[in-house]
Amino acid sequence: MTNSKTHAVRIVADKAKPGLSQAQQQFNTLIKKIDQQKQRLGLWSETIPRMQYITVHEFDPLLKTYDGLQTQWVHLLDKAYDSPALKKRDKEKVSHLICEATAELLADGGDDADLKGIYNRHSGSDFDAEDQALDAATGELMKSMMEGTLGIDFGDADVSSMEKMQAFVEEKMESMRTGQEARQREAEARRAKRNKTQKQQAKEDQMQAEAVHLKKSIQEVYRKLATALHPDREPDPAERERKTALMQRVNVAYGNKDLLQLLELQLQVEQIDQTQINNIAEDRLKHYNKILKQQLEQLQQEAEGIEAVWKRQLNMPPFAPVSPKGLMDRLQDDIRQLKREVAGIKQDLHTFQDVQHLKSWLKTYKIPRKHEMDDFFFDNRPSPFGY
Repeated sequence: MTNSKTHAVRIVADKAKPGLSQAQQQFNTLIKKIDQQKQRLGLWSETIPRMQYITVHEFDPLLKTYDGLQTQWVHLLDKAYDSPALKKRDKEKVSHLICEATAELLADGGDDADLKGIYNRHSGSDFDAEDQALDAATGELMKSMMEGTLGIDFGDADVSSMEKMQAFVEEKMESMRTGQEARQREAEARRAKRNKTQKQQAKEDQMQAEAVHLKKSIQEVYRKLATALHPDREPDPAERERKTALMQRVNVAYGNKDLLQLLELQLQVEQIDQTQINNIAEDRLKHYNKILKQQLEQLQQEAEGIEAVWKRQLNMPPFAPVSPKGLMDRLQDDIRQLKREVAGIKQDLHTFQDVQHLKSWLKTYKIPRKHEMDDFFFDNRPSPFGY
């Protein structure tokens, strides 16, 4: 997180002057936006490790408990199935419940032979064969969708599992991206070979000169700080330690082309004061603004990149809003929901030890109607963030 609240860089209007110039207003706006993006990134940096910790130490143990109780539920139903107290329709419902629960437990690649045997008896089918057929059907569906939307030609590629499908698509997309970049470089090279007009050459020369000037602007601030803070020139041990820490921050800021952080450090070490900030020359201010624009764009891209990863991981659409607080709230909601489900299964296991109670409840239970797409999304096992 930035420490801009302690050493904030901002141009303050001079009471003797009519107001801030356009460049000064832009400088303040960019500073504010950069600070917002740094806070945005800071929240992600703080929240992601917390979510990972909570997932490992709270959600995963709860999920293990849930799976264990679900397994007990399957065995209870399997035992009750043979009870003479249950009629034919009751047994159909019990078989349905067993198949739903075992499919859920085995959906993530579980290899419990006992559960598979129970599933096979009550489904009249073979779980492994169904699983392979489902993978093949899902693969064909995904191939069809991706060929239509992304233009990917799968040919004879082995995409018999979602993992293989994902690996192939990622490799193909990377190849397409690399090919596109190569074509762009070739096109740029061809354009460069063409005779440039005097106007085009002048514009190119101006852009190159400006890039050099922007680099020198950051270098100038860096050199002033490095000269003042170089620890090797400091005889006092305590002061040398302080300057070493500050110099590390200076080097990181310079490496990141973080002009705002460098200016904040100048304020912190009293190398500049508010009066000097207020009176930055207009031409220098324009250069600073260009640097700050680039910095803002980089911070925005970094934050959007983090959020894009979470959206892909959670199967969210690209335009969906996602925030650290939103994900943390959702994770906590999922933990509360999973606790309720664990408590509910425990109660069911206790109540339905008596087959008569199970028989009474089965009278109220209706087997849900199956949708044609259910086979593609039959994994209802709880997961973090509800996905």
